Amino acid sequence: MTQGKTLIIVLVTLVIGFGAGFTLRPIIAPAGPSAAAISALAIPPTEPRGTQYFAAHLDEARQVVAQCAEGTVRGAECANAEQAVVEAEGRDRFKRFMGN
Repeated sequence: MTQGKTLIIVLVTLVIGFGAGFTLRPIIAPAGPSAAAISALAIPPTEPRGTQYFAAHLDEARQVVAQCAEGTVRGAECANAEQAVVEAEGRDRFKRFMGN
């Protein structure tokens, strides 16, 4: 008999606790923005500028290479900018060698 009463008391206590938790949850810890709202607000990642872009804008490519050396810029843009600078310097050296 006492085991039956204990079981009923435990079940009633659990039901009351869960009910109170569900009703007080918005007050205790308000829900933040949903994952869909966060992803909509996030800025989409931009594509790294290509080697052709940096070949046309050598001053900007040199700035990006300097920033890469400092560690403020990383990723594919570093490689693209460095490749454009190296190719431009190679063309300049070749032109000077050939006397143009």
